[in-house]
Amino acid sequence: MIGCYILFSNQLQKFYIGATQEDISIRIDKHNLGTYGKHRFTASANDWVLFLFLPAQDYPHAIRIERKIKSMKSTKYIHDLMKYSELQEKLVSNTRLSR
Repeated sequence: MIGCYILFSNQLQKFYIGATQEDISIRIDKHNLGTYGKHRFTASANDWVLFLFLPAQDYPHAIRIERKIKSMKSTKYIHDLMKYSELQEKLVSNTRLSR
């Protein structure tokens, strides 16, 4: 499923935001195994778990969602996304391209 995902590491007490076109469980496994390289942020921990997944229309839409979340620079915003489904719906809707 295509979408934007937010991972959480208990070890680091940090979030990671990304976009994917592949199965989310495979993606998480790759992050935990350091598949993307030792120099990547996610390689600094191996306990990443899915915090939130937001389905997208297509990969470019997933990237727009990811960038919007990152632009907020806010852990509170991420927690609010988890807490309020209407905030998730607004984010997904506002990042769609008009047709």
